[in-house]
Amino acid sequence: MSKLSEAVKALINASHSKPGYTPSSPGVQTALKRFASDAAEKKVGLPAWVTLSTAVSATLNCPEAMTQIFHIANSTPSSSSSSSPPRTPVQNAELIREVGLKCISFNGIPRSINTLGAFRGSLPEDVGAALSTSATRELTPENLPARKRDGLALWDGVYAGFERKLLAKLARSHPDLPVHILNGHYSNLLSNPRGAAPPGGAGNKVGRVLTSLVAIACLRAQTGVGPQVVSHVFGLRKAYDNGDAHAAGEEPVEGGAWLATEDGNIWILENIDRLVNVISGGEGTTFAPGMRPKL
Repeated sequence: MSKLSEAVKALINASHSKPGYTPSSPGVQTALKRFASDAAEKKVGLPAWVTLSTAVSATLNCPEAMTQIFHIANSTPSSSSSSSPPRTPVQNAELIREVGLKCISFNGIPRSINTLGAFRGSLPEDVGAALSTSATRELTPENLPARKRDGLALWDGVYAGFERKLLAKLARSHPDLPVHILNGHYSNLLSNPRGAAPPGGAGNKVGRVLTSLVAIACLRAQTGVGPQVVSHVFGLRKAYDNGDAHAAGEEPVEGGAWLATEDGNIWILENIDRLVNVISGGEGTTFAPGMRPKL
């Protein structure tokens, strides 16, 4: 097998190409604690703020921030308005992993591979040993029809009112574009497998509402995709307007109904922007701008 020359390796790893992770800046821990505290004041539960902050961190390629989210979540007391039992570190780690997985649909595969791998390696040994090792999204001839139906139903819920028109528009761009979006993402990743318990157990499902939060956080943090941010902000609102948030199999999201309001939307977007700024050390997103000028 051929080997890369030193010149090629040096070019791949040149500093201007930003080839590695985004390091967590000194102010990230404080910003995340402030975000968690503000969420509690707004009666937004842990799953929602962990989902938003994890998706931002994954988009910015910053697994260190994901680890900080994990530790802050572990030290966060249960909400007084929640009847659920206290969350465990394993539940919080599984939630972060599931959000990181769903980020693939908005950020692409490489960042999820890198950030999930680094996050897994940062966990305490006992937590890592207790994480799920069973896949739940394997397609079979028996489950394929239901998975396709569930994916289309999720698409219809997010884009209600425009769902078929948008599929036709995507097909004009490329006939396989809607096929891949529906079958590769909405069916087999963004929707959840029927009958499979969420990793970490009850109360840990990244369902209809949290999936919309993943989308908004990833896309806003990327920049350059304003139309998609608009679509998924409306998708979050439709989850409550059309009853999807309360459909069979969905778990309640504390603060979700407020997040789907005008004030909640503003709170989400402003906090995503703040997290992007602090994680990046004021340089902005690492996603859309690409390479920095050579110095």
